[in-house]
Amino acid sequence: MTDQAPADRSSEDGPPSGRLEAWEVFRQEKDGDPMRHGGNIMAPDAELALHYAREMFSRRGESVRLWVVRRADVHVLDDLDLLQPPLDRSFKKPGGYVMRDKLATARGRAGTTKPGARAASHGTTGRRGGEKGS
Repeated sequence: MTDQAPADRSSEDGPPSGRLEAWEVFRQEKDGDPMRHGGNIMAPDAELALHYAREMFSRRGESVRLWVVRRADVHVLDDLDLLQPPLDRSFKKPGGYVMRDKLATARGRAGTTKPGARAASHGTTGRRGGEKGS
């Protein structure tokens, strides 16, 4: 007898032999860009998934980097109780405090208008009369 596994048994790189499985492909168009979901492919194992992804998403040089992830390895977190923060932290978001509205209300009560920009504080470099550093 031999110790070989049956041909229909799952391996680490894919489903039982002969079956295709979904792989998600993320691509980066140029260095510094974020990775974006490009689509998905069907392949029997990781090696072929990489080859298929390269053919589908990079054969014309439109990607500098690909991530190929087995769909079964992607974990979904959609429980709203876990996604919502326990405390209100809206003040940490850029729109958390809308100071423009509060300032307009305060100016309306005071009967003043929005002050103009100060000319002295803009465009100064710390040098006198356009002197160049030596």
